[in-house]
Amino acid sequence: MTSPAFRSEFMRTLHERGYIHQCSDLEALDAKAAAGPITAYIGFDATASSLHAGHLLSIMMLRTLQRTGHNPIALMGGGTTKIGDPSGKDEARKMLTEEQINANIASIRRVFETFLDFNAGAQLVNNADWLDELKYIAMLREVGPHFTINRMLTFDSVKLRLEREQPLTFLEFNYMILQAYDFVELNKRHGCVLQMGGSDQWGNIINGLELGRRMHGLELYGLTTPLLTTSSGAKMGKTAGGAVWLDADLLAPYEYWQYFRNTGDADVERFLKLFTELPLDEIARLAALQGQEINAAKEVLATEATAILHGRAAAEQARETARTTFAEGALAVNLPTIEVPQAELEAGLGVANAFVLASLVASTSEARRQIKGGGLKVNDATVSDEKAQLSARDLTAEGVIKLSLGKKKHVLLKPV
Repeated sequence: MTSPAFRSEFMRTLHERGYIHQCSDLEALDAKAAAGPITAYIGFDATASSLHAGHLLSIMMLRTLQRTGHNPIALMGGGTTKIGDPSGKDEARKMLTEEQINANIASIRRVFETFLDFNAGAQLVNNADWLDELKYIAMLREVGPHFTINRMLTFDSVKLRLEREQPLTFLEFNYMILQAYDFVELNKRHGCVLQMGGSDQWGNIINGLELGRRMHGLELYGLTTPLLTTSSGAKMGKTAGGAVWLDADLLAPYEYWQYFRNTGDADVERFLKLFTELPLDEIARLAALQGQEINAAKEVLATEATAILHGRAAAEQARETARTTFAEGALAVNLPTIEVPQAELEAGLGVANAFVLASLVASTSEARRQIKGGGLKVNDATVSDEKAQLSARDLTAEGVIKLSLGKKKHVLLKPV
């Protein structure tokens, strides 16, 4: 992307920090944001009791929107979660009850309260408020004529399933229609003019723009972020220990701090721009650090990202705990170390097998029992997936992977 001279602080900030991938009309959206406060939204399905680090990019966009004088809406899919977004999925989601969905929304709201100010224009809205009230025939007559099956079959979420000969239910097929309808409804209820989301949502977002134009002549906008992966190709939000949850009850602030502290050297500058609010000149200074000094930049990244989510005190405590644990190579000196071939780690080493190699458990079946009981940790993060695999991306800045059984038994795994 070239460097346009943005008039609005919102669009300029998004561009400078690397949030923008696609936009339906960059100049017009910039002009609208420069003319006065706009309202924008991002949708989140309530499939779990918490969001995870894979949602951070979207959440930070809403936070940036509010910090630059505009009004963010976090749209919870109380209605659409009952269907499930087929985008990027090989199979239908597990159906949740209405009680489970509502409990998840209440829990997720606590996460949003750490990022957004609900006393200063931010809103959490539930699309069940209107989707649950729709009358089927009336909905078909009003919205159905604006969608053709021909075009719907061209969307990646549909094509992927059909090409793989995997079933796509009629229930899921309706998801893109309802998401488009959400945008029109949010415009009517809240004056919302912009939908943002990940690049995988581009087709769904364009549907909403077109539906608003065809139904009511609305001028709406869409903007997506890049697909975010680490330099090693891994998706944001998951480690060998499982999902990197944004709820302190599911993932302690220290473990969250460690997740960012273990960022690869090549990702430090990009993550500082996306996940902290440090000035760009300070980020440039940190990104210029070389050799072992880059670890100082990783500590700043981890501390600033943790402070946004869990508060400054928790972030500083996590930093101090890490320094006590890892200071002056104490970790490598005091803990037993086993070596594994680098190629074996690069190919993917099963976490259960790793604990057997480290002699922390006698067998993989014992490892699985320990995982079910929450007894095993990788780099101080509790392992929740017995099928998880360790790889090079799990290496700490010291070039090792810390395996722990309970609180007192630890072994370092070192690739050679």
